[in-house]
Amino acid sequence: MKRTRHLILSALLGNALVVGSALAAGQVPDDVQLAEDQTFTYRVLDEHSSVDPQVVEDVTGSEIVRDLFEGLMNQDEEGNLVPGVATGFEVNDDNTVYSFTLRENAKWSNGEPVTAHDFVYGWQRAADPVLASPYQWYIELMSIQNATAIIKGDMPIDALGVKAVDDFTFEVTLSAPLPYFPQMTTHSTTFPAFQAVIEEFGDQWTKPENIVSNGAYVLTEHLPNERSVRERNANYWDNENTTIEKVVALVINDENVSLTRFLAGELDRTEVPAGQYPRLAKEYPEKAISFPRLCTYYYTFNLSDSGPEAFKDVRVRNALALAVDRKIITEKVMAGGQPEAYTFTPAAVADFTPPNTDMAKMSQADRDALAVELLAEAGFSKDNPLTFDMMYNTSEDHKKVAVALSQMWKQKLGVQVNLSNMEWKVFLETRGNQDFEMARGAWCGDYNEASTFLDLLSSESGYNDGKFSNPELDDLLANAKSSANASDLYTQVEQIIAAEVPVVPVYHYAGVYMMDSDVGNWPVNNVQQNWYSKNLYKVAE
Repeated sequence: MKRTRHLILSALLGNALVVGSALAAGQVPDDVQLAEDQTFTYRVLDEHSSVDPQVVEDVTGSEIVRDLFEGLMNQDEEGNLVPGVATGFEVNDDNTVYSFTLRENAKWSNGEPVTAHDFVYGWQRAADPVLASPYQWYIELMSIQNATAIIKGDMPIDALGVKAVDDFTFEVTLSAPLPYFPQMTTHSTTFPAFQAVIEEFGDQWTKPENIVSNGAYVLTEHLPNERSVRERNANYWDNENTTIEKVVALVINDENVSLTRFLAGELDRTEVPAGQYPRLAKEYPEKAISFPRLCTYYYTFNLSDSGPEAFKDVRVRNALALAVDRKIITEKVMAGGQPEAYTFTPAAVADFTPPNTDMAKMSQADRDALAVELLAEAGFSKDNPLTFDMMYNTSEDHKKVAVALSQMWKQKLGVQVNLSNMEWKVFLETRGNQDFEMARGAWCGDYNEASTFLDLLSSESGYNDGKFSNPELDDLLANAKSSANASDLYTQVEQIIAAEVPVVPVYHYAGVYMMDSDVGNWPVNNVQQNWYSKNLYKVAE
């Protein structure tokens, strides 16, 4: 017997749908005069990994995909769930079967209706070992029935716990209740896919001349490593409430060059280069902004068989983590309001307060002293230095952090670090193949719950690039999925991470942007920064 979820559904989600539509129609305040040119142009550091919703694996690619495609649920400016293609859902009494009702006026960019069959195809495709999606593990993480066996190749993809009850009813069966399951449906991996065009064009289906999408925008131009352009989709169900006509993402590898182009009026948004926020905030108080983000910046040790033998010693890992003066990184190098990181999970996450670790309670002088002691115990000193390679993806900001870390380790511990940088896609492949010793990592929450960070360090995680494995941590995370008090379990997981040090958290992100003052409705209160161009507008200057 099904019951209605009143938190985000039927009565309330029905209201949310009414309110959402009202907000969309009245998105632009009455006293605002719109600019004639409704083009939003912003800078990205690297070429995106893909615009295929089941393949994309980076933040900038996901931003494009959220414009081109639409899933069951979206987020509002506060990060709350609001209707997407689904107008609501029902769930059975034991919270294992979700039935989503799809809006009948949702269409693909070619005019065909979006149906439950498109979601079945997209979700099966994400789990399919043949596609080998980088985010394949996400379907397993969602606890969808039979996902694990399908991903391992032990069951056919049509055994996945998803079903089109009819054209506009999409049913999902879970292997166990998952309290935050609805939140996970805002992620691009769960977006629908148009089967006919994928079968016709194969891996070329995402080219502008081939792609069929169901979001507020269509892809009209893509010049790799230069720019990507999306324009309004006339067939989008809520097109009449969309204001921005065109969105242009420009690939600019140098943060200082992008700042110059912003100040010249060529960009509406760019990241603030490391260390420059205090100055820019004084000079451009209406354009320089900083706000909390649900992301962690860290370095990961390669603990696989291909990794350095020295890193197998927890004393070495702990010594390197202790010797990082995070205050210098956050206040001198970055200087954009980023909090120091002593846990993997940021404090911005909902419904969980990360524990105050022993390292966080120590003074930096005490940390340094302990680091020297631990490294000496492990057999290393300035006379017998620890030496390793450390890689990061090409960026002046990443270079500054890497240089600062290497200098701290050299001056305090006599450690010799060889730095190398790589273009984004090469970096992802190299790190994913464990062809590294220490590598930069960053993670932004796929949904607003602590598990989106902590699951990254489970043994089976697709993004556990350092191949850290701890059975106790795995058990705690598995139990947390069905626990009424997951916070205690998450605290224990963070304590294991603090003790075993598979990664070195450096800082938690802030959104540090130069944003043109004529951009309206940027979601600064959404810590996930899941922004949708259809909710923005440009004000006349």
